[in-house]
Amino acid sequence: MKLFFHKITNWEYWPFQVLYFPIYFLWAYYAVKARSVFFFNASNPRIKNGGFLMESKKRIYDLLPKKHYPKTILIKENTDLKKIVSTIIEHEICFPLIAKPDIGLRGSGVKLIKTVSELKRYADKANFDFLIQDLIPFKNEVGIFYVRYPSQKKGKITGIVYKEFLNVMGDGVSTIEELIYKTPRFHIQFEVLKEEYGDQLQRVLQNGEVTNLVPFGNHARGAKFLDGSDLITPKLTEMINEIADQIPEFYYGRFDIMYNTFEELERGEKFQIVELNGAASEPTHIYDPKHSVWFAWKELAKHITYMYEISAQNHKMGVPYLDYKVGMREYKLHVLQNNKIVNF
Repeated sequence: MKLFFHKITNWEYWPFQVLYFPIYFLWAYYAVKARSVFFFNASNPRIKNGGFLMESKKRIYDLLPKKHYPKTILIKENTDLKKIVSTIIEHEICFPLIAKPDIGLRGSGVKLIKTVSELKRYADKANFDFLIQDLIPFKNEVGIFYVRYPSQKKGKITGIVYKEFLNVMGDGVSTIEELIYKTPRFHIQFEVLKEEYGDQLQRVLQNGEVTNLVPFGNHARGAKFLDGSDLITPKLTEMINEIADQIPEFYYGRFDIMYNTFEELERGEKFQIVELNGAASEPTHIYDPKHSVWFAWKELAKHITYMYEISAQNHKMGVPYLDYKVGMREYKLHVLQNNKIVNF
């Protein structure tokens, strides 16, 4: 009951459909203006469906400069373990590594894989294509939302989210499980953590010892999102523009980036792109606990307006909107894919 009331009284945990309910009306307005429910696909013409649904992460990585993202390989469903291991060796990817669905959903199905036996369990269970990636060595992560109108040469950063990982600090007495119970944000993740770590959660951490239980900054997996929009600087904007200029017909979305220090990130040094998200991107700085739901709705409305205006400009230049029948087929595939991953 304590966790239930925590979720009710903290809007960041509200179900997606509840949070977005007022935004559906704005979406309907723009759909009428565009004469297409699926106007979003024109926002990023080189990404399938604009990056809103059924987009392949691997194909998006292929659009990025290779030096800016970790070594990544695509593993088809039902690939033999021996073939997977040989491919990993061929691409010089080492354990521990990251495995995640090629067509994903809010961090579902993302796993840190430490051994071949863990990889086998993941591959045997996965009823979808998945990616294997090098583990990025940098300790910090931000999400940088980027917008550029097709009529403009340069874009802008509209928000930055700084991510605090699910770290527990020992006191020399409590087990990891007991430490998890002390923080509602972490307690919500307990069942998933128990399945992943098992008896390791009974280990007592030394006083001051810190353990990162989820080594990627995903809100649905317990990371705390903090609004870092005050970090937007002309130098950082210039660096992001330089990267975005190298991505064909990319206008709207969020760069999730891991980096060493902010100064190095501004200079374009010691960072890697975790993912590039397209039209389905959220301005995730809204999830900072200090913000009200009214702030969240305002930011969501602003960003959907950006997406519509960019799509409309591209449409005028010849980019077609997604046909309704095709869009509905893609949506049904999206639902099926999500069910696979959520139940993974």
